[in-house]
Amino acid sequence: MRSIVESRHRRRSFWRQLTLIGPAFVAGAWQFGPGNLTTAMNAGALYGYTLIWVIIVSTILMVFLTDMSVRLGIRTPVSLIASIKETLGGWVGVVAGVGVFLITLCFSVGNAVGSGVGLSMLIPGTSPVMWTIICSAAVATILLLKGIYRVVEKALIVIVALMAVCFIVSAFAANPDWAAAGAGLVPVVPDGAWLLIIGLVGTNFSINAAFYASYGTKARRRTEADYRDITIVDTIPGIIAPGIMTALVIVVAAAVLHATGTDAPGAFGGLARIFEPIAGPVGAWIFALGFFGAAFSSMIPNCVAGGTMISDALGRGGSADTKTARLGSAFILAFGLAITLIFSGSSPVELIVIAQALTVLFAPILATLILIMANNRALMGSLRNRWWQNVMGVIGLVSVVALSIRLAISLLT
Repeated sequence: MRSIVESRHRRRSFWRQLTLIGPAFVAGAWQFGPGNLTTAMNAGALYGYTLIWVIIVSTILMVFLTDMSVRLGIRTPVSLIASIKETLGGWVGVVAGVGVFLITLCFSVGNAVGSGVGLSMLIPGTSPVMWTIICSAAVATILLLKGIYRVVEKALIVIVALMAVCFIVSAFAANPDWAAAGAGLVPVVPDGAWLLIIGLVGTNFSINAAFYASYGTKARRRTEADYRDITIVDTIPGIIAPGIMTALVIVVAAAVLHATGTDAPGAFGGLARIFEPIAGPVGAWIFALGFFGAAFSSMIPNCVAGGTMISDALGRGGSADTKTARLGSAFILAFGLAITLIFSGSSPVELIVIAQALTVLFAPILATLILIMANNRALMGSLRNRWWQNVMGVIGLVSVVALSIRLAISLLT
């Protein structure tokens, strides 16, 4: 009787449940970056609505891996990497932390380039490099604030909401064939589409973002009693939201580019102009705003996560507020800016795609560690993986292993 009374007492109202929103939305914002937009746009331009199913599958897998990470954030005494070190050995935890840090270095390039290009599209005639410098300075200012995770979390929830509005408006302005879009939910692999499918999976099934969700959960001091509500208001909507936005990008590109036989644009300026025939200059502005939001919203958690991971790997603490974490975040930010300045004359699309592709080399390691730790009976207790969660986790692991093998073959041939 006491447990029933206590459980009713703990039951939250709708508005109190909304206060649990955070870690998964941060992971989703990190996942939905320039590389994600670029691959989705090319998918719609080249194959119409056919590859929408890839986004659906990737999003479902991302939900399951993020859910495992959230449960790990609840159950780990200190942090995920600290528990990995204790359970599997110190060197394994170091490899995990360094792996995520290297991934964030790669992502930093695309985010730096994308934020600058997005603002230069919003304000024609301005320099993308100038805006990249300004955006980097803005992120650096955020990183100096105390209680950095809370600041990042609130900012990203607002940005994700604005992006959602932009891409929903864009999708309806394009007047797509919704029946054909629905048919795209049926798995079909067009000739020559495998490489693009792998790219879509790689950008939408972001293992590093899922891995970091445990740290966001720990930073918010979530408990086992919070788990059900977290799943409903944060984990599921936080990961599904960027998946829906990515699918809408494919829908728009399919309606505007594929239907007219237009080639996929090779630069971001071309991507913005695809809306002009259907919505005039406002259409291009909507796309540019959404693109900037995607880049900037990914830029912030990328720096925070990378700094936190390297700090934890080196035994300096698993918090974004440690000195090592702040120095790591600053290095990531400086790295993205430096590469952008050095290769300012190169194609931004190619630069982003190359940087994104390199991130998948570490994804199988992180996915394996999440699965192993989520099945640790002593650590997880009642939150240990069920059989059906393991099935989805293994499917996700096999997917990222195949992606890594394909990339390795491409690099060697």
